[in-house]
Amino acid sequence: MPISALQAVSKAQNGVGAFILQCKRMEFNFCDWAGSSKGMRSFLKHSLSQFAKENPQIEIIVAPRPNQTPIIRGTYINGREKVIPVDGLEIQQILQKAQLLRNSSGAKLKRITRPVISLNESVRGIFSPFHGKKHVI
Repeated sequence: MPISALQAVSKAQNGVGAFILQCKRMEFNFCDWAGSSKGMRSFLKHSLSQFAKENPQIEIIVAPRPNQTPIIRGTYINGREKVIPVDGLEIQQILQKAQLLRNSSGAKLKRITRPVISLNESVRGIFSPFHGKKHVI
């Protein structure tokens, strides 16, 4: 009797099998003559090519933005955008902001009011000082 293999169809999920980066596009906007864009212009000359080589899955767009502060705009696969102004920052600081946008999920920030949210009750049950062993002093 011949042995036949079963055909398995895998479903792509983040963290299982393949990782899909949430940031799909980064746009670097700067002014040609403004002093606040000095760091951005030097970042574009010296560090952007290395950043683009390290992240080939992200579309990199460089566009002038005359008479405005320099910004980095990240567009995510869920349709949201995050914008970070980088006026007056140095090359390393701008690189950190770009990495922050790259690693971000694009989800809206939520305020956490309770530290843990669970659908299951505690294993120990609800604490009550009236139950259990009596303490004698």
